[in-house]
Parts: sequence; structure tokens; C-alpha cells
Amino acid sequence: MDSESARMSSAAEARFRIDYPNSQPRAVKVIALDNASERVVKHVAQGTWQRATFFTSIKFDGTLRSGEGWSMQAWLGDLAGRTKALVDEVASADLVVMVSSAGTGAQAAAVIGEACAVRKVMTMALIIGSEQRSNEELSQTLAALRPYASMLVIANGDEYIEEMLAALRA
Repeated sequence: MDSESARMSSAAEARFRIDYPNSQPRAVKVIALDNASERVVKHVAQGTWQRATFFTSIKFDGTLRSGEGWSMQAWLGDLAGRTKALVDEVASADLVVMVSSAGTGAQAAAVIGEACAVRKVMTMALIIGSEQRSNEELSQTLAALRPYASMLVIANGDEYIEEMLAALRA
């Protein structure tokens, strides 16, 4: 009797194989939430990416009102210094990645999280610089990001962020 591997590599089974990639690249928006993460986002943006867009700042007006849909105006600054509406960028995204440095409050995550929740866009948060901060400072940032991120990762360096984005097909 042939093993499962031998049967699956036979000519009879080859007709069932799919000869094209199983998915398209994701439209990923990467947003720096503070000055330290802005440096990292600019560095990572220099790589070769398929459908990733990088933003280095966020500005917003108004008050967050949970449960009422989108309740404020917010703008993102791209690498070229242009201003883009957060809701428009989120609407065209499959995934939003927020980058924050440890020890920051990451208040902008609430604004981004609300926009993503309204559009049902998955969110991810990456925390950098944890090795230079105390556990209390790291906990502060984790607590600020946790409600707004489907996946929360403490990154061990810039290369980790690049590898994560590559794995997510950015």
C-alpha cells in the first residue's frame, strides 16, 4: 500500500492541484503612533512592499463616542507629507498595523480602532523599544493598545517588523 505522500504525488492526483497562488497581497496600512515609532516606520517603508502604505502621524478633532459609528475627523500624514483622511485609508485596507513605542499612552489607537471597527477592518499593534523600558511602562502601552488590536506583538527589533509584514503579504 502506498503512503499518503506517495499517492498525493502521483499523476492521478496531480490533476487536482491548483497551479496559482492561493491569495492576493493584502492592502496594509502601517501607522506610527509616536515619534519613536515614526523613525521605525520610515525605515521599514524603504523596503520592497506589494500593497503596504506607511503613515507617520495622525491628527484628530472631536470626541470619541463609542457605539455611534464614526464620530470624529482624523487625518494621517504619509511619508511624502500629504494629508489623507483616516476613514478613506481604512476603507481601502485589509489590515491596519499600528506601531507604538513602549512607555507611550497610544491614545491615537482608540481613534484608529474606532475607524477600523466601523469598517470591520482587522487591526494589529506592534510595540517597539520594550527592552529600554520598565515593565510598568510596557504594561501602560499594552493596556492602551489591547482593546483596539486583534493581534498585539512586542517586537524585538526593526527586522521583526519587516518579517511580520512580509508574512502578512504586505
